[in-house]
Amino acid sequence: MSRRTPWADELDPDAVLPEYPRPQLVRDSHLNLNGWWEYAFTADDRRPSAWDGRILVPFSPEAALSGVGRQLQPDQHLWYRRTVRMPEGFLVDRLLLHFGAVDQRCRVLIDGVEIGAHEGGYLPFSLDVTDALADGEEHELTVDVVDPSDTSYHSRGKQSLKRGGIWYTAQSGIWQTVWMESVPALHVRRLELRPRLDDETIEVVVEASVPDGIAAGEQALAAVVVRADGRELARAEGPAGRPLTIPVPDARRWSPDDPFLHEVEVRLGDDLVQSYVGMRSVGVAPDVFGRPRLMLNGEPVFHAAVLDQGYWPDGLYTPPSDEAMLHDLRSMKELGFNAVRKHIKIEPLRWYHHCDRLGLLVWQDMVNGGRRYNPAVITAPVKLPVRLDDRRHRLFGRQDAAGRAEFTAELEATVRLLKNAPSVAVWVPFNEGWGQFDALEAVDRVRAIDPDRVIDHASGWHDQRGGDLESLHVYFRRLRPRRGWGRDGRAVVVSEYGGYSLRLPGHEFGPREFGYRRYRSVDALTEGFARLHRDEVLPAIAAGLSGIVYTQLSDVEDELNGLVTADRTVVKVDADRVRDVIGELFAEFAAVAIPAAASPASPAPTHPTR
Repeated sequence: MSRRTPWADELDPDAVLPEYPRPQLVRDSHLNLNGWWEYAFTADDRRPSAWDGRILVPFSPEAALSGVGRQLQPDQHLWYRRTVRMPEGFLVDRLLLHFGAVDQRCRVLIDGVEIGAHEGGYLPFSLDVTDALADGEEHELTVDVVDPSDTSYHSRGKQSLKRGGIWYTAQSGIWQTVWMESVPALHVRRLELRPRLDDETIEVVVEASVPDGIAAGEQALAAVVVRADGRELARAEGPAGRPLTIPVPDARRWSPDDPFLHEVEVRLGDDLVQSYVGMRSVGVAPDVFGRPRLMLNGEPVFHAAVLDQGYWPDGLYTPPSDEAMLHDLRSMKELGFNAVRKHIKIEPLRWYHHCDRLGLLVWQDMVNGGRRYNPAVITAPVKLPVRLDDRRHRLFGRQDAAGRAEFTAELEATVRLLKNAPSVAVWVPFNEGWGQFDALEAVDRVRAIDPDRVIDHASGWHDQRGGDLESLHVYFRRLRPRRGWGRDGRAVVVSEYGGYSLRLPGHEFGPREFGYRRYRSVDALTEGFARLHRDEVLPAIAAGLSGIVYTQLSDVEDELNGLVTADRTVVKVDADRVRDVIGELFAEFAAVAIPAAASPASPAPTHPTR
């Protein structure tokens, strides 16, 4: 049984995930703190008097690559410790300490003094540590972590302390890169980059820090330059915090076939950052026959996506290397897919960067949470046409007002975090009713922050008839087009289906096999895949089907329904045949949604797109 990927053997403890972790806000200042730390498990929040051993950050203690192999329990604390010294000449004005993600709650201390805390296991946070570390001496950095995992209402994804079936090994603690950077007192805190194809411009908002001595309301000037392949196209200057509109006529448009990225340079005082933007628009609009379709750059586009859980047998949530992430994304492209649904997880920012530059449309799920769900509510719709009002919070395990408020805050933070990525095309707030509540309000909240993307408000079932998509999951029945598809103006997608499994000896997790139909050979699985798409998916395209999400890219623990093994060493289908079948779907879509005789003029979208 293989529980290691090929990249595990190449792992250098002195250079763990060394790449710059924030590709859309790059500075010439980066001190990576990954590597060996000390760790200890304790029964309370008192600093350990002794340490249990070494842990390889940023791998969770439950992950084999951490070197620990121990599960953090809800009543325990996990402590990390290392020393840090700021290199000579590194400090400009301020020193920032960044954590990509820490699961679930943590306190950060320097020399025993708490300098900050964070709640939420999937989002990055930063702390100003100038006063604590500016003297250039060696200091002790410790992190105290608590993770209730699936015993509370917090967002946790598919982690479970009692793993099995569709639930995976719970992980905890630091699981994304820890790093420091030095910045001027006046610096860029955040960028908003909004391509607007309708008027051939880019809208840029430079959010600035407010250093001591700057009066309230006083605004610094930001200068923005846009380039293509190093050639300057346009520049603009204006107050930070206000939209700068930069004309980019005849810009090369981003698409999966041509994922071209325009370079963006921003200067704010002494601060200089590099970024990029993809000129593209997404939305939903009627095709020439009036059927609602997913759109890209004003033209109908078929989304052929694969579901991606983002679990690794040796790193759990954390990929063993940047190259490992790239391997997964290239595998999707090589199998013929043009899109990926990131399932109930937020990845490191480099993952989205690779989707941007490789050309994969991303459906981004929010991370589910809530109390343990009611099987009658969550699983009954698999076979029965049940639709419940999600304002009945207790039915959906959302009786905790604090949990609803926490999810809402994380929903908004996730959209803000990822809205610059051109690859992100669809937001998915809720999946299969799990932890769902007030989905129509969630649509409004997402739309207020990001009016330019498609929203799948309730993937699978308990559709509240909102958002931009009618989103179906089809596992235990045939896919049959239904009268009325698209009459409400929403495009129809099958956002989960398939899940065909194949056990390959030497590549399985254990004796169990979870899948929705089992096969016993690569040829049989390939034939089943081809038959499913030719007999059911392809005929539905003419009836209005606009996108699909096949379950899934890789095996995950008991789930042996991946197109590749969990260790990423074997493709479990004939790649050429799968690519041919997906190509047939694209050809059918072009024939029925983009006929050659059609006018090139784009119909008006059903919601504003840019």
